[in-house]
Amino acid sequence: MVLQAETRESLRAHIGYNLGPNVLYVSSASSNGDTTSLIDNTLRGGNDVHNGKWILLTSGNNDGEVTAVDDYAQIGTDCTLAPAISNGTSANDTYEMWEAKYHPTRINDFINQSISAATRRVYDPVEDTSLFADGGSTRLAIPSNISVIYELSYRESYASKRIHAFGATFDETTVANITQALDTEDRKQGGQSLKLTIAAGASANDLITDSITSIDISKYTHLEFWAKSSITTSAADFHILLDDTAACASALETLAFPALTADTWAHVSVALSARESLTAIISVGYRYTQDVGACTVWLDDMRVVNNDSFVWQQIPGHLWSVDRNARDLILTGGAKSSIGYKMLKIRGGDKPALLTADTSTTEVPDDFVIAYATALALASQGDPKAGFWFDEAHRAKRRMPLLVGARMVE
Repeated sequence: MVLQAETRESLRAHIGYNLGPNVLYVSSASSNGDTTSLIDNTLRGGNDVHNGKWILLTSGNNDGEVTAVDDYAQIGTDCTLAPAISNGTSANDTYEMWEAKYHPTRINDFINQSISAATRRVYDPVEDTSLFADGGSTRLAIPSNISVIYELSYRESYASKRIHAFGATFDETTVANITQALDTEDRKQGGQSLKLTIAAGASANDLITDSITSIDISKYTHLEFWAKSSITTSAADFHILLDDTAACASALETLAFPALTADTWAHVSVALSARESLTAIISVGYRYTQDVGACTVWLDDMRVVNNDSFVWQQIPGHLWSVDRNARDLILTGGAKSSIGYKMLKIRGGDKPALLTADTSTTEVPDDFVIAYATALALASQGDPKAGFWFDEAHRAKRRMPLLVGARMVE
């Protein structure tokens, strides 16, 4: 499988050259023009020979604009452009000149059609560890960037230290508008979670803290914890603070919550950025950073882990399945009991992205995209050479790896 990850601009050039000897000319302006003039002293041919051809500007102040040659004058090698472009052309502005029957925007569309045609044979590789088996749930929502799953594993062992079990309320620093309680009904690990009821009168950056026995976490890479909010939030609306000073007076770590979906527990993993300083943590804080209004927040099972120590165990395929309609990962009862309370890892893939800019690179083998897009362009003109390029695309597709054991999500 050939995957050079070429840009859309490069793919378009390959396709243009495949279409015929005079279909595409790639060059640059030799001197300054204006909004209706492009001058290139490398152009050949008599008056009007280039009339009707498409011009795609590929650099400078008009990058990405498409116009056409309304008139070509051999003397001065000047292309009169219509419609006018946004800015005057400048020397060294690069451009593509396309034969009238092949609009460059259509070529871009043929490229994206080719990428779509490769879906279910080629996926952009993804490894995701956002799901967590809690020993009770049998259905887990599959992340939106997963379109196929090859393998499911659980975190069998890892180096970790617990920071807070949330078996008691925070009592080092409190504020009146954040009421604390232990919730024995809505929890993820152990006998309870910490429930924070935040009143409408709470202010941005309100902080509660709890003192803990000094702990050295300098050898760990990430903080993990469970979080839930009664309202949908944005990333960095809330933070966890860690400090070697009482009441998190000069926090060594200020770790942002991700965006939370209302009434949905999320297992959060945040990288530690000041590891060498985290040798004597004595205070943990929750900060209501943004004033998002009245809400309730739950926290559970906070610990530090070393991501480099993870050992993964593959889950046999007969113990899990995919509900495509609901986009859920389903664990059997046997899987639920044998995995227990552990992080999951999905090895899978996302649909290859369509190209929206000339600098975008393809995630599909270039030889297939070029051959299939060439075939589509020729077929659009009833050109019999399309058959040859469809055959080339078919051969390229056969070289793509078979997705053995893959389970489709969408």
